[in-house]
Amino acid sequence: MVEAAARRSDSTRQGPASRPVLRRPTAEAVGSGRRAAQSAAGAPRVPDSLSPTDDTTLFRFSVLGPVRAWRGEALLSAGSPQQRALLAALLLRNGRTATAAELIDALWGDDPPSAALGAIRTYASRLRKALGPNIVVAEAGGYALRGLAEDALDLTVAEDLWAKAERARASGDTATARHALNKALDLWDGEPLANVPGPYAEIQRTWLEEWRLELLESRLDMDLKQGCHAEAVSEITGLTAAHPLRERLRELLMLALYRSGRHAEALAVYADTRRLLADELGVAPRHSLVELQEGILSADPILAEQSGPVGEPDGRQVRPAQLPATVTDFTGRASFVNELCTVLSSAEGRSMPVLALTGITGVGKTTLAVEGAHRARHSFPDGQLYVDLQGAGPRPAEPEAVLGAFLRALGTPDAVIPDSVDERAALYRSILDGHRVLVLLDNARDAAQVRPLLVGAAGCAVLVTSRVRMVGLEGAHLVDLDVMSPEEALELFTKIVGEKRVASEREAASGVVAACGFLPLAIRIAGSRLAAQRTWTVSTLAAKLADERSRLDELQAGDLAVKAAFELGYGTLVPAAARAFRLLGLADGPDMSSAAAAAMLDRPVAETEDLLELLVDTSMLESATPGRYRYHDLVRLYARACAERDEQPPGEQDAAMSRLLDFYLATAASVYAIERPGDRLVDDLMVTDGPGLRFTDEYAALDWLFSEASCLLACVQQAASTSRIRRAIDLLWAAKDLTESGAYSRQYEVTTKAMCEASRAAGDVRAEGRARTALADVLLDSGHIEPAETQAQLAAELVGSTHDATAISWVANNRGLICLHRGRHAEAKVFFEQAIAGFRALDNRPLEATSLGNLARAHLSVGDTAAAVEIAHRCLATQAEFGRTVRLANGHYVVGIALTRADRLPEALPHFDEALAIFRDHRQRLWEGTTHFRIAEAHLAADRPALAAQHAERALAIGFIGGEPMRGAVLTVLGKALSALGQAGRATACWHEALRIFERTGAADAAPLRSFMASRVRTA
Repeated sequence: MVEAAARRSDSTRQGPASRPVLRRPTAEAVGSGRRAAQSAAGAPRVPDSLSPTDDTTLFRFSVLGPVRAWRGEALLSAGSPQQRALLAALLLRNGRTATAAELIDALWGDDPPSAALGAIRTYASRLRKALGPNIVVAEAGGYALRGLAEDALDLTVAEDLWAKAERARASGDTATARHALNKALDLWDGEPLANVPGPYAEIQRTWLEEWRLELLESRLDMDLKQGCHAEAVSEITGLTAAHPLRERLRELLMLALYRSGRHAEALAVYADTRRLLADELGVAPRHSLVELQEGILSADPILAEQSGPVGEPDGRQVRPAQLPATVTDFTGRASFVNELCTVLSSAEGRSMPVLALTGITGVGKTTLAVEGAHRARHSFPDGQLYVDLQGAGPRPAEPEAVLGAFLRALGTPDAVIPDSVDERAALYRSILDGHRVLVLLDNARDAAQVRPLLVGAAGCAVLVTSRVRMVGLEGAHLVDLDVMSPEEALELFTKIVGEKRVASEREAASGVVAACGFLPLAIRIAGSRLAAQRTWTVSTLAAKLADERSRLDELQAGDLAVKAAFELGYGTLVPAAARAFRLLGLADGPDMSSAAAAAMLDRPVAETEDLLELLVDTSMLESATPGRYRYHDLVRLYARACAERDEQPPGEQDAAMSRLLDFYLATAASVYAIERPGDRLVDDLMVTDGPGLRFTDEYAALDWLFSEASCLLACVQQAASTSRIRRAIDLLWAAKDLTESGAYSRQYEVTTKAMCEASRAAGDVRAEGRARTALADVLLDSGHIEPAETQAQLAAELVGSTHDATAISWVANNRGLICLHRGRHAEAKVFFEQAIAGFRALDNRPLEATSLGNLARAHLSVGDTAAAVEIAHRCLATQAEFGRTVRLANGHYVVGIALTRADRLPEALPHFDEALAIFRDHRQRLWEGTTHFRIAEAHLAADRPALAAQHAERALAIGFIGGEPMRGAVLTVLGKALSALGQAGRATACWHEALRIFERTGAADAAPLRSFMASRVRTA
């Protein structure tokens, strides 16, 4: 029973409801029926009398909104309401003739005027003049439209799109079906046949509106099947408010809420629906609704099912093919390849196999795994996933991040991906259930890193490579990979260098591979150098190896073997490339741009790129994407060992890291300046030796900041125990967008905490004061008010002792915000006034205006709305002087709040709309969600609960500044909106969840909400 409820769409796809005159019994009949009607009328598509200059295919008509006509891009006059009614009646007959009697009945029904026939003739004559005699034709005592293109009428286009959607859905191509339905729905432009009089138009209008709702329900059903439940809640909530008795919408809302983890609200929707149906219609909910409620109560696993992620707009099913390319000279390993293919192919019809490859660095684990995966890929028609887990590096990939990447590769929208690793793993397993997918987990740290990434479904398989034997990975098939045999090693060397060069010096070639310890990576590096040096002989290379590698017998001794293998390539590099290899390996970031590398090496970018490409050619470096380079994790360790051993003078390593930090600080300051013109904070940052990059376009600036975020924050952390600590903390200040956008909030917070401890340990009071100022700021943004207050108090003492004027004002502003959160309104005003005075003294007008806006909110908190509105407008006026910036959005946001509290709602909403647009353009996702919440408040105050609910749901889906306490506030507003819509059960569920959040976080909003809920109980 639950299965039928969860998959109800299969029994409700009936196509357009029948309407008078036009009937579409099947998808295949759409189009052919239209052509048959015109053929039966005996009229050719283009009349013989059509002149060469009259192209009737240029005409377009609309009925899914006002009745309109276009010739090309020119809008034509459709005349009076009755004339538009006549045009609509003819358009909806698909080229068939309508008699005069039928048209009179369509326009006036049972009560026509005495001159109705004359009026019909007049309207038809006017239409002929507007459209041409070849289109409006008179015949058999009536009129018809002829010679139009098949897609001339928007309704016809919509029907064709519906037919396409039905065919696609029948073939299992849900993405194409969903895309077609969205295009069909986009054709509606308000009320169909708007302001067209007559009984015929009224009947058609009712039918068209009903059909639109059916299309919407069908598309929403596909949204849920594709896993877009969180995104759908807002839209369905608004639709249920507009159509409260439509049970199918209620079913969809329950299912969307259930799959979003909001089980109490889902059950509350059922209770609200049952009560509404009983009160309004005197009936009980239909059987499928009851089944769905029972399934939710029993947590039936079928309700969590979904057909898979949303595909690309062209409708192709998402089948990831992420395996790296195989090497063209793959050699030997036949027994291992056969073993891999046998184990992987056994996935069909049995539990999921897990195969783990283990061996020393350079032994060819990844090469073998990729080769075996490609050979077995025919057994996994639903796709192959790949990830480098970076297990040997200082920062192994987190399972949470890997699962997020896999879910995106499988087509899951970001809004649907949950936060916790357990929830992501559950969704990952659910999506892959019933599919046959191969997962290659390369370079794993240990079994704990791998376990969350296991699929668990029969038909799938997981292949793992690691330096460590995966003895703790339950049920894994372990394969220990050794070095190549002498024959295989020589064959590989020959493929790299060329048969002709080896044939004449086979003994020397055997000596080369023996000197390499038969380690594939060492053989490949040596062969690549020989292949690149056309003047060398094989004997030349053999002699070099003999002279420089007296310790090659140690190749079999753990990490020393890896180091010796890498020495082969390093030793043949030209001095400039060797220096680049050593120094670039010092940086902790996951990769590096050519511009950052140039700064670190103190060379021009073009020259640096040549060196980087040389390192790529010798496999000492990788280039995953154009302009970005990365080390294999163990190659990075080797590069650092080389720097310790070879880099001269001794201080050059620190100088290189200093140049990299200067590059990031100077460039981030440039981004800050272009994002926040007029803000003089950049003038108070440490002076850098290098200029960094400069931007003229704010979008390019933001692109740089977000693409470099992980590298930038890693560089900050590396400066923790060095003399660079002040510059590193200033870099955190300049990169503040990383936390306000929500994209890197957690990473930014972890880095800032580390810098607080490092600066304290170093005894650098100025640095510690700035670090704690930044930490208080990020904690405040994430809603951790109590620790934010602790850090802000510490910061205030530290920056006060060093007379750091910018930091003093920044801390004062943050302490004011903390006081607002904690209900200490008078104290908040004092702090904001201090901040305003401080920023004014620094001539930092944008930040002065920001604190002025916060002061307006403090006045609102004590009920002084008049003063708040006036101060907020002063804030906005100042911010407007500096262009369309994030700060301008903050100004509109504050004015919107003040006007809402002043009950000037029509004035408030345009300010919120402008703030929303600017935040979206500047990628301030958390501020975008927060603004949706404020819009919800405004609509609720204006007694528009349906719109309030939609915007509150959008806020929940996007996220917001303020963390969990703000989530409680959003749920409170959503509950009030739902209550006004008659959904009392779901409203109560929202309030209970909000109260739990307020009590858990110690928010001041707990007491007012508790009183509000108590008053509701008393008045119920």
